[in-house]
Amino acid sequence: MLTGCRILSRTFFSPTCRRLCTRRNFTSQAALYSSTSAVSSTPPSLPSLTHSFLTSRHTSAPLRSSAHFSFTCHLSKSAHCSGLMELKEVLQVMEQLAPLSLAESWDNVGLLVEPSKSRPIKTILLTNDLTDAVMEEAEAMSCDLIISYHPPLFRPIKRLVQKDWKQRLAIRAVEAGMAIFSPHTSWDSVRGGVNDWLVGGLGSGQVSVLSQALSGAFHSHKLEFTVKSTEQLNAIMEELKACDSETTIQHSVSRSDNCGIHVSVTCNDSALTPSVQTLTRHNPSLSLSILKLEKPPLLGHGQGRLSVLDQPVTVATAIQKMKSHLGLSHLRLALGLGQTLESSVRTVAVCAGSGASVLNGVKADLYVTGEMSHHEVLDAVAKGTSVILSDHSNSERGFLAVFRERLAVRLPDSVTVVVSKADRDPLEVV
Repeated sequence: MLTGCRILSRTFFSPTCRRLCTRRNFTSQAALYSSTSAVSSTPPSLPSLTHSFLTSRHTSAPLRSSAHFSFTCHLSKSAHCSGLMELKEVLQVMEQLAPLSLAESWDNVGLLVEPSKSRPIKTILLTNDLTDAVMEEAEAMSCDLIISYHPPLFRPIKRLVQKDWKQRLAIRAVEAGMAIFSPHTSWDSVRGGVNDWLVGGLGSGQVSVLSQALSGAFHSHKLEFTVKSTEQLNAIMEELKACDSETTIQHSVSRSDNCGIHVSVTCNDSALTPSVQTLTRHNPSLSLSILKLEKPPLLGHGQGRLSVLDQPVTVATAIQKMKSHLGLSHLRLALGLGQTLESSVRTVAVCAGSGASVLNGVKADLYVTGEMSHHEVLDAVAKGTSVILSDHSNSERGFLAVFRERLAVRLPDSVTVVVSKADRDPLEVV
């Protein structure tokens, strides 16, 4: 991770197809809130900003989502009544499960390798990392799409040669006609994603986001001014709309009094300068206020989680719970200053992967993440916070099985979704 549902209905129009492809409806559930390590396979959708709360609650029963969506899978010309899906249709489902807009700005997410020839998607392989062993596994099963949590292509590439192991993998994928997709930090951020799954390993609690995701709001500025008449307002608005054809400019009239008509206009960055020029041209003495609009938060989405546990546990119990949740026999532990294995843990902060940048400064009894540097651990311990480290990908990999269930129920029976057996953390305790 960090370094540095919809009502789904499939409609098939061939009468002979109906016996193979049944119409199935699924009601979205807020799956992140489970008091056990078995997280519900149905994720919540992006929340409505008017019906969401920053803090969420892990409970033993899934919460119903207030939002429902309809997704209809139409067969392409190349698909037959068996319900085969093309790559673009699978990517639409992926976007619904975890919008790529939730990924960090520095990340390289989405479709990384696209075959030149379109073919139906029959086999999808899920992996945390795309390695040589995983690629051999994908080739053996004639995989059509590899979903690799970590992007195998991250930094800009100037050439594709056999010297670099990641470039070799990309070449093999192209030669085999396999697509590669990476969700990475969009899975970390989305409500019900990797971090909610990780914090759920310690039991139910009041959960909040550590680093809040923000909406990609289209309008970034508000201009407030007064005009003398409706005619002047109409003339100004016509010019504003024409000054930037790629921009949608919205306006509202708040009130009209003896001083004139008070107008509020919202626009994005590219339209700000031409909009101001238009207004001052119409009235050089215009009294103009320019306000910078903040992006609204996407409540429940973002990096890292903080849980106030309903039932506090000891450090020793927290270790055992995380071992069971992650499927590991060993974890690394640094006890906080003045803490023992019997010390109580009521607040826990988690960040999958390399989480120091998100956890830094967070007040909690326990940090859980994949890796932290020596000095970052010392800083946490000095503040009385205990630290559990699982190694980087071990804090993420278990979510693949959860996501497999979520994806499989949204695809036709003709598509097989498999979690890699060759994928593993490169580090092991010896």
